[in-house]
Amino acid sequence: MLMDPWISFTTDYGLEDGFVAACHGVIARLAPAARVIDVTHLVPPGDIGRGAHVLAQTVPSLPRGVHLAVVDPGVGTARRPIAIEAADGGFLVGPDNGLLIPAAEALGGIRRAVHLTNAAWFAPDVSRTFHGRDVFAPVAARLAAGADLSLAGSATAALVRLPPPFLEVTPSGVVASVLTVDRFGNLQLASPGSFPGGVVTVNGAPAVSGGTFGDAPAGGLVVFTDSADYLAVAVNGGSAAELLGVRAGDRVTIVHAT
Repeated sequence: MLMDPWISFTTDYGLEDGFVAACHGVIARLAPAARVIDVTHLVPPGDIGRGAHVLAQTVPSLPRGVHLAVVDPGVGTARRPIAIEAADGGFLVGPDNGLLIPAAEALGGIRRAVHLTNAAWFAPDVSRTFHGRDVFAPVAARLAAGADLSLAGSATAALVRLPPPFLEVTPSGVVASVLTVDRFGNLQLASPGSFPGGVVTVNGAPAVSGGTFGDAPAGGLVVFTDSADYLAVAVNGGSAAELLGVRAGDRVTIVHAT
């Protein structure tokens, strides 16, 4: 049983409709003592990769608990609903589409995983298109209230994983795919760590390698290490995504200027 019944909640539901509130209501009825932290509900619709990266980079800062995540373009199809127990003793609940795996790894790895098949843990009537309310929220609430994961379904080891992002380190620099683009237009790259300081180019455009946005002149590109310890590209006072014309999944090349 979890000592502190916390539930984090991540989706692509947006804020215009009642989807998030409906899930909150289910949790409140089944686990009234649980406290819910909304990570974000503004993941781009169906963007599993973005949801996975946001969740994985957030869970280390959250209290141990249940991490409910729903970015589920395959809802109602053959994709499985799952729950994972992480090495830290917390749980992750959501679709088996790769969304949960990076967060589980950020919490120390997967201790066990269950294919959710116990209908008694779901809503009495399960919608084909709203498993967040009818499957995942009830399961998350029951786990937060102390229910045994083994009662939720059958053990499974075959979990869907997202393809690894592209990363190539060369003698002159690095080529990496863009993991995420945040609301400021900053690019987070699939390259942990830092880049040597000095003058560089990013996809051929002049830039500086520094420690923060102000290390570049206004409107200039800067390469830096972000708060999640990934290499990132920003524009001081602007959007690197717009300046470079790139989006998540595109490749960025950073090399020392000659």
